[in-house]
Amino acid sequence: MTTHPMIFVNLPIADVAASRSFWSTLGYSFNEQFSDENALCLVFSDSIFAMLLQRDFFQSFTDKPVVDARTSAQVLNGLAMTSRAEVDALVDAAVAAGATEPRPAQDQGFMYERGFSDLDGHDWEIMWMDPSAVEPT
Repeated sequence: MTTHPMIFVNLPIADVAASRSFWSTLGYSFNEQFSDENALCLVFSDSIFAMLLQRDFFQSFTDKPVVDARTSAQVLNGLAMTSRAEVDALVDAAVAAGATEPRPAQDQGFMYERGFSDLDGHDWEIMWMDPSAVEPT
């Protein structure tokens, strides 16, 4: 099985400063070594990052049309939390910082999920799963 020590999700954004402010408000930090006027390296963990790339800069990496996440979906980004309360706190903070909540919370008992669309329309699914519901492999 192939494994990868890190993941970098690349997303187009409209405004670097607005994105920095939004994600900072939610308590996230950035790796400044990979951030400049065209890009932000948003840190989720020691091995998970989102590269938030100014739309024109993002376009320089592909010949395909860049999707406008406000009108089209290409990817849903999932973030696991350690409790239902953390899910609610993050989504509530995101909405207060300018995000939208596209649908009501989904509660399946063993799994709780809410989501938000960020300033650029990217969808973030925030979820908690009861550890006792996951069978060890």
